Amino acid sequence: MVKRNYYVKPQELDEESSTFEGFDIPMTETDVRRIDRLVNEYESRIIQQIDEDYRQQTKWSHRLADKIAAFGGSWTFIVIFAIVLALWITWNTLRLTAPLHFDEPPFILLNLCLSFIAAFQAPIIMMSQNRQTARDKHESVIDFAINYKAEQEIDDMQSHLHRIEGKLLELEKVLTKISSRLE
Repeated sequence: MVKRNYYVKPQELDEESSTFEGFDIPMTETDVRRIDRLVNEYESRIIQQIDEDYRQQTKWSHRLADKIAAFGGSWTFIVIFAIVLALWITWNTLRLTAPLHFDEPPFILLNLCLSFIAAFQAPIIMMSQNRQTARDKHESVIDFAINYKAEQEIDDMQSHLHRIEGKLLELEKVLTKISSRLE
C-alpha cells in the first residue's frame, strides 16, 4: 500500500458550503454529488466485474438452470401454474367437456405431471442455489478485502493524527515556556 500525504489548503467557508459529517471539511453540494457519483460508479464497476466473471466461469447449462430456477421461484410461475391447474381440473370435471376428458378424477395424470415437474425442478433449484452461494462467498471475500483496506487506511490516519497531536503538544509546551518568559 502506497502512503500518500496530502495537504489541503484551508478555504473560507462560503454560503454554499457545509461540513462533511463528523469532520470539519468544507463540502459544497457539487462536491457531495461528485462523491456520490464516484461511489456509485465504483460499486457498479465491481458488480459488473463480478457479473462478467460469473458469465465467463459458468457454462450455458448452468445459466439455463439459473434462469429456470429464477422463473420457478417467481410469482409469474405461481400464477401461470395455478391457472393451468384450475383449467386442467375444470376441463376434466365439467359435464360439457365429458367426451373430451383425458384425466378423470382423481387426476392421476395430473399427479404424474406434478411429480415430474417437482422431480426436475428441485435439483435445478438446488444447483442454482449452490452457484449463488459460491457467488455470495466470492462477493463476501471482496467485501472483506475492501473493509480490510479501509481499516488499514483508518489506522494509518489515526497514527498520523497521533503524530500531529504529539507535535501540537510539543508546540504548546514551547509556547507556554515562551509566554512564561515574556511575562
